[in-house]
Amino acid sequence: MAVLEIKGVTKRFQTTTAVDAFSLNVADGELVCLLGPSGSGKSTLLRMVGGFETPSDGLIAIDGEDVTRVPPERRPTGMVFQSHALWTHMNVFNNLAFGLKLRHLQSAEIRRKVEAVLDLVGLGGYGARQTGQLSGGQQQRVALARSLVLEPKILLLDEPFASLDQHLRERLREEVRDIQQRLRITTLFVTHGQDEALALADRIVVMRDGRTEQADRPDVVYRQPETPFVAGFIGSMNLLDGVVANGVFTHSGLTVPLAVSDGVATLAVRPEALDIVDVAGSGMATIHRVTDYGTHAVVDIELPDGVRLKAMVPDARNWNAGQPVALKPRAFAAYRDNAAIFRSLDANG
Repeated sequence: MAVLEIKGVTKRFQTTTAVDAFSLNVADGELVCLLGPSGSGKSTLLRMVGGFETPSDGLIAIDGEDVTRVPPERRPTGMVFQSHALWTHMNVFNNLAFGLKLRHLQSAEIRRKVEAVLDLVGLGGYGARQTGQLSGGQQQRVALARSLVLEPKILLLDEPFASLDQHLRERLREEVRDIQQRLRITTLFVTHGQDEALALADRIVVMRDGRTEQADRPDVVYRQPETPFVAGFIGSMNLLDGVVANGVFTHSGLTVPLAVSDGVATLAVRPEALDIVDVAGSGMATIHRVTDYGTHAVVDIELPDGVRLKAMVPDARNWNAGQPVALKPRAFAAYRDNAAIFRSLDANG
């Protein structure tokens, strides 16, 4: 069993608060992604869990034991950094064996553990290689293996794939997820990539200004974002500020029935939920650009006031720049005062 508890953790750097009264419980065997823009506090939080930063306030516990001020080498955590942080003067085997030697294990036991974890990450037989002879993806596998060989209770991953190309990044994240599920190791994963979080996580914690904006399953965060920030940060979202009067939302000629009280509101419509209709003569909007991705196309649409929206269509060939269109949102949500006030049934998935 390995349960991580973060209770009211704050980290201040002089006059800047990087993490602000943050709390989170990560269950045994759960993989939680901390997702947010640069400066949201996610990496600082991870470093505090790993012992590389000390909280200004709050408590961090693993299996009920307070580790808030325990140094990194004495915590049951393993951390994988974006930069790999491998020792270039050691070969792969010695990079992995170093921590085990500090534990005074016998040579035969060290070799058994190292070879087993290299097999686990798909690098069986690579022990004698120098780290400089490896590709970026192989180096990241070594960095992961170096953490796993110490059998940590909590695995910490700080944007480990950020420096890799897209195809390698996708392959490695699938491999990491498979390994994590096979070992059932409790994992905290930091990323600013929405696709990465949606593909990997049991739960996503969206962070903003050092606080939790929303924490839930990936499908819930995507389909039911609780704030305009989450709506705009997860996936692609059209956000329109407008006014509701007599049950109708209006923005620059676009009207949508909205059963909420009168006042300002922000309408949120995903591109895949925004239908466009060809209209003869003139419409409420004009197509600005069509981008064909083969499997689908994205149509950039300009409203009369210059605001641009995106719609996803199955075929690019029916649409052209300059074409007048009408807009028909079939699923949408609305926000006021930084909270959801309406969500259509289709928007719930």
